[in-house]
Amino acid sequence: MPNQKHYRVVAFYRFVPVDTIMVHKDALKEISKTSDICGTILIAPEGVNGTIASSDDGIDRALAYLDQHFEISKGEVKFSHASCTPFLRYKVRAKKEIITMRTPNVDPTKRVGTYVSAQDWNDVITDPDVLVLDTRNVYETKIGTFQNALDPKIDVFTDFVKFVRENLDPQKHQKIAMFCTGGIRCEKASSFMLNEGFETVYHLKGGILKYLEDTPPQKSLWQGECFVFDKRVGVHEGLEEAKHLMCYGCRTPLDETDLVSPLYEEGVTCPHCHAQTSEKIAARRRMRHQQMTKISA
Repeated sequence: MPNQKHYRVVAFYRFVPVDTIMVHKDALKEISKTSDICGTILIAPEGVNGTIASSDDGIDRALAYLDQHFEISKGEVKFSHASCTPFLRYKVRAKKEIITMRTPNVDPTKRVGTYVSAQDWNDVITDPDVLVLDTRNVYETKIGTFQNALDPKIDVFTDFVKFVRENLDPQKHQKIAMFCTGGIRCEKASSFMLNEGFETVYHLKGGILKYLEDTPPQKSLWQGECFVFDKRVGVHEGLEEAKHLMCYGCRTPLDETDLVSPLYEEGVTCPHCHAQTSEKIAARRRMRHQQMTKISA
């Protein structure tokens, strides 16, 4: 029978100077020994970032530790839910950056753009003088975005730097409003853009998830669904689970045509990535899919 456990899901981040990273990594990993917890936590010198889920007290224990050592409650913490195990396992990783940009001198702990609350976001993005910029990857923007937003069509966040330098001009684009899933990429992107000479940079506090949570559907300017990085694939108003499937090979959301293609193999490949997938990689994905199926059984 399918796993009937109810999982609380929490997405969080905070840019804050961190030392003794390995000590924190080991302490957070200990939680999995006595709790049903899954997901990933990243720790780097610039802060902490993660999305985890639990059917028991695992989330509460993890957040208690994160608040004690990093004051995570002063950052962004967003709750939702899932009807089955949303992640394969629990991982705590030490990284050079919690959001990879590979751009020197970008430090959100020292300089960021202007936060805009979900309640005020509509007023900002309907200003004709404001360029609305989606900072997410193309497979995320495929299933939903804000009205009239510019999609940079980037494959990974590190490409955002090149897109800005080649397509945007601080003299021409004097007001920019950025958004992403939970707010973390925008926070780092805003620091970068201020360094590049852009004068007024807004970013949606709490990201799309906070907007969907707080904004009544009749007032929402969001179109479609919000891609999330777990088995739910997408959420919509009220952070309810959407009805989308995703290729776990390339993370592309799939439509009905994709699902009936002979190039689609559940958990392995789809028409969007089949040609670039070697048999060795396909075999590894099949094994991973079998593991995930067993966990959900």
